[in-house]
Amino acid sequence: MKLKELEKEIRRIKSYKPYLEKVINEYNNIIIIGNGGSNSIASHIAQDYTKMLDKRAISFSDPSRLTCYINDYGRDLAYMEFLRDFADKDTLVILISSSGDSMNILSSAVYCKSIDIPMILLSGFNKDNQLNKFDGGIMKYWVDSHDYGVVETAHMVMLHSIIGEDD
Repeated sequence: MKLKELEKEIRRIKSYKPYLEKVINEYNNIIIIGNGGSNSIASHIAQDYTKMLDKRAISFSDPSRLTCYINDYGRDLAYMEFLRDFADKDTLVILISSSGDSMNILSSAVYCKSIDIPMILLSGFNKDNQLNKFDGGIMKYWVDSHDYGVVETAHMVMLHSIIGEDD
């Protein structure tokens, strides 16, 4: 892992923290969605937001439900269909894609925008990735790194930064 890149991102996160905290405080229902390692981040943060922030936070990480949606709707639309079933205008959706080019995350963003569901968009790698360029979202955070470890850790630190006391 490129630790100097991660250190730089942690300094940037400090400037995002007040806005993230404000946004999270506005919503009691939060759905967090990500692929692969980002799905693990989504699951972890959903649990912490429920336990520590008293939010009704969920992730789309139940294996039987996930495979059912993928089987019924295909990989690229599974997350969007989950949002169709569980999200509404009183729900904040957090979408995480390290590359910012995951079609299932992008289709979820398009769906949320089409019915005015507020979103936070987290991505990395190329600055001109599709999620970072997406015209929507109440907050975007792009990590300037091509290292999965840096991108995923920065996303975790960003989302975790509003829990507990500052040091």
